[in-house]
Amino acid sequence: MLLGLLVSTAHAQTAAPAGGQPSAFEMFVPFIFIFVIFYFLIIRPQSKRQKEHQKFLAEIKRGDEVITTSGILGRIEGITDQFVTVEIADGVKVKMLRTQIATTQKSATEEKK
Repeated sequence: MLLGLLVSTAHAQTAAPAGGQPSAFEMFVPFIFIFVIFYFLIIRPQSKRQKEHQKFLAEIKRGDEVITTSGILGRIEGITDQFVTVEIADGVKVKMLRTQIATTQKSATEEKK
């Protein structure tokens, strides 16, 4: 009797579950869902900000008061395709990459209000 109980218990443990394996599509649904969330929360807003910054850099002109990414305030004295000359004090001019201009001083004060 003890032997029959052990055999039936062992047989019950080796039985396969009734549900079976999920399909390949069902396995990838959570990954697709996570990618969609990342796209709308991270990728899309970042690319939108990047396009706005590129547009801003194309529109800057000589005489604009700007703030650099390092926090230096100055006035644009010269512009080329890649570089900008910024006067940060009387007679002190710094040549830097155009992409390092963060914003204009007007837009920075407007954001505070």
